[in-house]
Amino acid sequence: MKQQVFYGKGMPIVKKENPELYDAIVGLNDAVFNGKVLDYKTQKLIAIAITAASGDKRGTFRQMYSGMDHLGITYDEIMDALNMVLLTAGMPPFVKAVRTLDKVKKEMESDKKENK
Repeated sequence: MKQQVFYGKGMPIVKKENPELYDAIVGLNDAVFNGKVLDYKTQKLIAIAITAASGDKRGTFRQMYSGMDHLGITYDEIMDALNMVLLTAGMPPFVKAVRTLDKVKKEMESDKKENK
């Protein structure tokens, strides 16, 4: 969520209807993604793994896509993170996340073809 890119569909509503709360969420986001020890790319890989472990397909897709698109995270780096999902959350969320990663890869390839 760095640079105020939020994935929740309700965030534009929060920004409009309750700007003070929105500003607090942005502040929390900035405090969490502060990069004191871990760089943002590593933090993003952790966020991908946590989202994948929760079974949230939409959130996992968006986390993966933005990480690959904006931070240059590779397919293999995400697979390494997903291995932690298998170990900690089990086979169902792992397999779901691997399928999601395949969809992200295909969509990114399609997007690149369209932008040429």
